[in-house]
This record gives sequence, C-alpha cells and structure tokens, in this order.
Amino acid sequence: MRTLFIGDLHLSADRPDICAAFRRFLAQPFDDVDALYILGDLFEVWVGDDIAEPFAIDIAADIATVAEKLPVYFIHGNRDFLIGKQFASLSKMQLLDEVHKITLYGIPTLVLHGDSLCTLDKGYQRFRRFRNQPWAKWIYGKLSENRRLRIAANLRAKSKAGNQTKSLYIMDAEPSAVANLLKQYGCRQMIHGHTHRPAIHEESAGKRIVVGDWYEQGSVLEVSETGPRLLSLPFDAA
Repeated sequence: MRTLFIGDLHLSADRPDICAAFRRFLAQPFDDVDALYILGDLFEVWVGDDIAEPFAIDIAADIATVAEKLPVYFIHGNRDFLIGKQFASLSKMQLLDEVHKITLYGIPTLVLHGDSLCTLDKGYQRFRRFRNQPWAKWIYGKLSENRRLRIAANLRAKSKAGNQTKSLYIMDAEPSAVANLLKQYGCRQMIHGHTHRPAIHEESAGKRIVVGDWYEQGSVLEVSETGPRLLSLPFDAA
C-alpha cells in the first residue's frame, strides 16, 4: 500500500494542459492507495466557493469520485486559502489544519503547505498573518465578485513581480523554522510544497520531503513502507 501527496498544481481555466493531466491522474484505479493528500495551491487563485468557475466544479466532481474510494485530504495553500466548506463538501475533501500530524507507516510526520516555513520573506509573512485573520476573510467574502477578482489579480501581479527580485534563498524553507516545527510536534519527518523544488532532504532535524509543482509536468510523492519516492507525470501521457 502507498499514500500519495501532491501540491502546487495551480489549476486555472487558461491552463487546460494542467487540468487534463490532473484529471488523468484522478482517473487511475487507486486500488493500492491508502489516502491522497493535496497540500495546497490546487488552484492558481480562489476568490470564494460562491463564485467557483465551471472548470473548478468539474474538478470537484472528479475529486469526489476518488474520495468515494479513499480519504482525500486538503491543506490550504497561499493561492487557495479561501477554499471553504462548500467546495470541500462538493469535492468530498476533508479539510485539515494548516499543520497536520500523521503517522505515516510508523513514522510521525508533519504535512503542511510550506509557506509558513519561508520566514526570511518578511513581507510575505506580514501579509500571511493579515490574510489569516477571520475578520479579513469575512470582509473579503462580503465584497462583490468583480471586486474580489480585481484584488486577486492585483495580488498575483505583485507576487509575480516580487518573486523576480527576491533571492531563491529568501523564498526557500528556512532551516531553523523547519527544525523548530519538527521539534514542536515531536516529528522527524516533514512533507510540504510551496517552494516548487521537489527533493528529499536528509537534514539534522529530520527528513524534509518537498512535492513538486505541475507547471511543466505532473509531480507526485509516493510514500510506502519502503520510503518516499518522487514521481513525474508527463503532460503528453496517453
């Protein structure tokens, strides 16, 4: 048996290749799979369950089909932190806390999106603390569809511009943040996304496994009793 982890798909209507690859992934039998974890940024942007785009509703139906066979868990990312109970119910995903501890084939393991680990990016961390406030989410949800879409587009533009000037070091997981979180939860293994740098790191604090993004190909982390394995799924697969 195995457990699958994916993240950073950034699905959108203008990237049908990613959507098609994800739907092919969801169409597999999953007969030997214990659970599927989606570690955030499933969508490029999410402005509210109430105004989900048609393609997202189709994706929800495909996820729901898988969720009828095995548990599908979701942790919010920085792009889709507004996914709520309505979409979770539609897709039959189980929403998890920002940091979630599991026992993965006998190993205490933390799973999270990973943006909280990039502590050297001070500007982003300030925004992250603001956007996580319940009152901020409530106010945003009361805005009109057009206003929410404009705000989302503006944030995406600022994020893209900012990432072009920030060093890769600043945008990566900070080692002390990783070590402190592992110690806090009593774990020696962590699985996250966000940085788009798939790898299996053997660090002094424990093993840190990073899932890949889906910009140029699919990326899946498979974990079994024999250990972790990162897999690539070509977009042009039949």
